[in-house]
Amino acid sequence: MMQFADGKDSKGFVPKIGLALGSGSARGLAHIGVLRAVEEAGIEIDFIAGTSMGALVGAVYAAGKLDELEAVFQSFDWKKTVAFFDVVLPKSGLLDGAEVSDLVREYVQSARIEELPKRFAAVATDIVSGEELTIASGDVIDAVRASISVPGVFTPIRSNGRILVDGGLVNPVPVSVARAMGADVVIAVDLNHEIVSGKNFKPVLPPGRLTERGDWVEGYRQAIQWIKERMLAHEIPGSAQLARWASVEEPAPNIFEVLLASINVMETRITQARLELEKPDILIQPPLGHIRFLQFARAEEIVEIGYRCAAEQLARWAETSTHG
Repeated sequence: MMQFADGKDSKGFVPKIGLALGSGSARGLAHIGVLRAVEEAGIEIDFIAGTSMGALVGAVYAAGKLDELEAVFQSFDWKKTVAFFDVVLPKSGLLDGAEVSDLVREYVQSARIEELPKRFAAVATDIVSGEELTIASGDVIDAVRASISVPGVFTPIRSNGRILVDGGLVNPVPVSVARAMGADVVIAVDLNHEIVSGKNFKPVLPPGRLTERGDWVEGYRQAIQWIKERMLAHEIPGSAQLARWASVEEPAPNIFEVLLASINVMETRITQARLELEKPDILIQPPLGHIRFLQFARAEEIVEIGYRCAAEQLARWAETSTHG
């Protein structure tokens, strides 16, 4: 479809624009930068479909509170990151996610998706049937909380007889959902394309050895230590063994790294397959392979990478469509 500067195609038709915001844990902060670039380009978004972290950022954007969300994450350091997660062993996930729900609730004033200023949908997975579920109505917080529920990390959400987990298991970049909502043009953001190819298991450095990101290495160590202490404080059977598995001093990858790397591999492969079948009109792939699961303390860097990549891609698209 040819798009001109006034938003109309050659026949005067004004296309509806949809955003497909993909999964990516801390890499999902790049969506904030992407949205900044979209706004600067003068593109009016009609539909927002989000998976996992894309659902969280998408819901807040749909509520018109992106500035406030960005300010919160810009102030994150490793201490705030670990305080954000609530260890709840031995339930069906390591973390409860109540803090995440509170964060969304603070910035999304509407209780229901239907009340948001922009059309929004979150993608979740029914862990029992394996079905993809698009949540386009009902409680906003529950929708986001279901979509971000990384299996084994966050406890699942029960909704209408279903047990829901991360939508990234079935649709990491929900182009199809944006189309189904009514979008004529879909801008998709894929945050997982550089995660595989040898980048999953970055060796955790031994004590005293720092790199250019030494501040984060030390924070990572202390974060894991905090989680171990929380496990032991609960005096849960088997928690001592789990704490040992979480140790960053083990030569082999720890349980968290194995779990998250496995999910990364799966979501990357699913993304590749689905993007081949469900091609977006604009595909934005910020280079974020160096960002790990909980590196929210690198928000400024992540947002900037998302912004630069989106601005370049949107400019290229505008140039092509104007002269196409």
